Amino acid sequence: MPQINLTPAQRKVHRAQAHHLDPVVLIGNDGASPALIKEADAALQAHGLIKIRVFSDDRSAREALLQSLADVLGAAPIQHIGKLLVLWRPLPEKEKALEADRKPGPREVKVLKFSSRGGQRPEVKLVRVLGNQRLTSAGLVKRAKVLKKSLKKAAQ
Repeated sequence: MPQINLTPAQRKVHRAQAHHLDPVVLIGNDGASPALIKEADAALQAHGLIKIRVFSDDRSAREALLQSLADVLGAAPIQHIGKLLVLWRPLPEKEKALEADRKPGPREVKVLKFSSRGGQRPEVKLVRVLGNQRLTSAGLVKRAKVLKKSLKKAAQ
């Protein structure tokens, strides 16, 4: 896979996001083994942005390793500072299974309750409204009424 080319502004954004990350892949004396590439690929698939720590003292070897990992994994090399390498690859889109018989789920609604005295702040409540419930204008949660079917439709 070819590596991803980013603009300097995009690199800057990813460097800022990677600042607080800890290394998730450690490279020892064996170098870029197939097991290491598999682990780095899994980490990129899960996180998108990863740090890799290399225990080698040779700077040129680390530079070559960063470029080779970016080529093999199809990622963008973001940063190389000391023994830390940062790689980024966009996360794959997750497919959502749509179910035709699925009903609406619970939702969180903010309700403002004003005080009888005008000078005080309104009280904010988070209310969970289930699929078979509705929220009244007074901020109360009521169960939705079940509509009765007509006798003619029931007979059909």
